[in-house]
Amino acid sequence: MRRNRLLERLVASAVVLAVSLAPGTMAWAASKYKVLHAFGQGGDGGGVFAGVILDGRGNLYGTTWGGGAYGYGTVFELIPGSGGQWTETILHSFCANFPHCSDGALPMSTPVPDREGNLYGTSNIISFKLSPPLETGAGWTFSVISQNAGGSSLTIDIAGNLYGAGGSVWELIRGSGWRAKLLHVFCSREECRDGDNALAPPTLGAMGNLYGTTEFGGGNNAPECSTGCGVVYQLQAVGGGKWIYRVLHRFAAFPNDGLMPQAGVTVDGKGNVYGTTLYSGTSSGTVFELSPQQNGSWKETILYDFPDSEKNGGAPAGGVTFDNKGNLYGTASAGGDPTCSCGVVFKMTPQANGKWKYSVLHRFKGTDGNGPGYNLIFDKNYKHLYGTTVEGGSGRYGVVYEITP
Repeated sequence: MRRNRLLERLVASAVVLAVSLAPGTMAWAASKYKVLHAFGQGGDGGGVFAGVILDGRGNLYGTTWGGGAYGYGTVFELIPGSGGQWTETILHSFCANFPHCSDGALPMSTPVPDREGNLYGTSNIISFKLSPPLETGAGWTFSVISQNAGGSSLTIDIAGNLYGAGGSVWELIRGSGWRAKLLHVFCSREECRDGDNALAPPTLGAMGNLYGTTEFGGGNNAPECSTGCGVVYQLQAVGGGKWIYRVLHRFAAFPNDGLMPQAGVTVDGKGNVYGTTLYSGTSSGTVFELSPQQNGSWKETILYDFPDSEKNGGAPAGGVTFDNKGNLYGTASAGGDPTCSCGVVFKMTPQANGKWKYSVLHRFKGTDGNGPGYNLIFDKNYKHLYGTTVEGGSGRYGVVYEITP
C-alpha cells in the first residue's frame, strides 16, 4: 500500500540523513509559520497523506487516512474565522458499514473542485463527489462516481473530466454518468522502459497535454531501484479522444541524477517541467527542470541537490509550486533539525547567472508537524502558502499549516 511505502521512505530517509552530513551553507529566510489545525483529538481524523485545496471563499479542504466517526478516514473542511482562528468540519467519514464499505476507506487524495463548488476525490477503491449543501444547515451530499478508480488524487480539466494515475493513467469522462477510460498502462513495454507505478496524478499543461512521473521503471537501474528509477512522461492530446504516450526523461541517467520521484510535476508557461526526486545518485534528492529542445528531445537540469540534508532538509516527497514572481516553493520530508529530522519548507529564487538560490523557510520540530510530503498551494494573492504534514502536531496525527514567506 502506498501509505506504508511512503512511511518506509520517510523513516529510511530520516535515518540516512541523520548519519550522512555533507558540507554546505544555505540562507535562512524570514517567514511566519502557523498551525491551522492539528489532527488526532476527539472524534477528529488523523494521518494526512495528501495536500489541501482552497476554494474561492478561502476555505481549505483535504482528507485524512484514518480517524473520523468510524476510524477509516475523513474529508474535512477548514473555515477561517475572526482572530485568525480556523474551524474544522468533517464533511464525510468513510466506511460506516464495515466491512461492506461502499464508499471505500483510507483516503490519501487531495480533493479537487469544479466550477459549481463540488469536490472530487478518491478512497482506496472508489472515486467520489461531494456536493455542497443547497440550504443553510444541511450537510454535504456524498456520491460514488466510479467503482474502479481509486487511490489516486485527481486532476480536473476545463470540461470537468477527471484524471488519475497508479498502475495506469486513466480518465473519468463526464456525461450523463461517468465513463472510465485507460490512457496508458505502465510497464507495458520491455523492461518497463515506459515507467512503473505512478504515485501522483498527471498535471494538465496549457496545451491540454498531461505530464507526470513514475516511481520505478525506465530501464536505468541503481542500487536503490533495481527495476528502474522512474520516468517523467507526457501524454499528448492529439484530438478525437486519442493520446500519444512519450517518456521525456528516464532517471538515473547519470551519476548525480535523481531517483524515484514521488510527486507530480509543475509546468510553466513556456512548457518547462519542474519536479523533485526522493533520492539521487550522490545526495538526498533533487529539484529538476526539463526543457523542450528544438529537435524534440528534453534537457534535464538539476536545480538543487540537497547537499546539507541534516541542516537544510532532504528526501523531497512533494512537488514544487511557483509564485507570481517565478520563485519555487516546496518541502523536504526529512532533515532540517538534527534532533527531529522532521523536514523543511524551502524556497528557491532564480539568479541572474541561471543558478537558483535555496533558502529554508521553516524547519519542523515535531510539535508543529512532522513529514511534509505533499504540494504547497498559494492563496489568490500569493501571500500565504498552505500545506500538510503526515504526522506530528499537538494531536500527533498531522497538521494543516500556513506559512507567509
